[in-house]
Amino acid sequence: MSSIGQYSAFADAAIFEAVRTPWVDLGGALSQVSPIDLGIKVGREVLARAGIDPGAVDSVLAGSMAQASFDAYLLPRHIGLYSGVAQAVPALGVQRICATGFELLRQAAEQVRDEVQLALCVASESMSRNPIAAYTHRSGFRLGGEVQFKDFLWEALYDPAPGLDMIATADNLARRYGLSREAVDRYACDSHQRALQAQRAGAWAEEIVTVDNQVFELEGYQPRGISLARRASAVSEDSHPRPTDLATLSRLRAVHPDGVQTAGNSCAVVDGAAAALVGRASACTRPALARLLASAVVGVAPEFMGIGPAPAIRLLLQRSGLNLGDIGRFEINEAQAAQVLAVAQELELDSTRLNVQGGSLALGHPLAATGLRLVMTLARQLRQHNLRYGIAAACVGGGQGMALLIENPVYRV
Repeated sequence: MSSIGQYSAFADAAIFEAVRTPWVDLGGALSQVSPIDLGIKVGREVLARAGIDPGAVDSVLAGSMAQASFDAYLLPRHIGLYSGVAQAVPALGVQRICATGFELLRQAAEQVRDEVQLALCVASESMSRNPIAAYTHRSGFRLGGEVQFKDFLWEALYDPAPGLDMIATADNLARRYGLSREAVDRYACDSHQRALQAQRAGAWAEEIVTVDNQVFELEGYQPRGISLARRASAVSEDSHPRPTDLATLSRLRAVHPDGVQTAGNSCAVVDGAAAALVGRASACTRPALARLLASAVVGVAPEFMGIGPAPAIRLLLQRSGLNLGDIGRFEINEAQAAQVLAVAQELELDSTRLNVQGGSLALGHPLAATGLRLVMTLARQLRQHNLRYGIAAACVGGGQGMALLIENPVYRV
């Protein structure tokens, strides 16, 4: 694989704090909440947990893939304003599909290297509010003509360049790497079991903020707020992890007749938001959650888009002067089970360091927000087990891969 790509190194960037909402299943308690309001929730919470005055923030970076509300254009700006950030502080929208969370951190670290002291990064995704949309009816409807309203959430999973949906790209990897249906289902089963075990052990308790019904006030402007669906008063944990077994998974029909991917071994569809504060490590008054050392992003063939993390990780290691053995944990997004297994096979990763608390097959994948979750989960694992380096990575629809290298700031030899 080519080492061509974009590499960035950061000498003095750190994640001070990071939090997220629970990931909640499609149509669940978060299904009617605007991604802007989910973003405001985590934006406020990350500042409170860090004990930092919102007035200290001088950059807002926010990302969301789907236009899930009519004011979606304003998502970055409103998240900043309603999180209490000063009105004079600018806000920027960021988008790299499934690697949006990583891109937020990369851009924040780049800004910190220049004039920014503290950046608020927020990623928020409402998969439930993806619209039923039409792009061709602005001028009306022709008598007898085709009505072209389609499900945006479904159609967005199709890449017209190779003429394949994302599931088919994972099936391509299964064929290329000789992955059987049984191997793919077994990995998915392990992911679910690891996630359930981690949830029962409280592994995500520190990163999750409870979401309840509330109003966000901003002096001189209209209030916003959260109103949970299904008569819920609060949600405090991820809803998708559930007991499963290999026999149950093996009974599910493959999405494509000649493929291995099913609803059970592909990522869950969920709603959620995450936030992180990025600043200068040298200015942090208490141990940071993690140091941001470097990022790498590469392009790959769209029809094999799921392999993207492999060349991204290789470039990251090559330019950072590290090798696979130096990395204590890997968090690689589980878009599809075949995709993760192909990456692991390509890199010769052992399962004891890869997604040890389960992944998106069990937890779900709210597109823009996943990257932040992977990094905060990884950072807390490094601290818990006194490991020095960790890498988080994800494949990106259209054919990209992105990876971030982080360091445990309290590592002791």
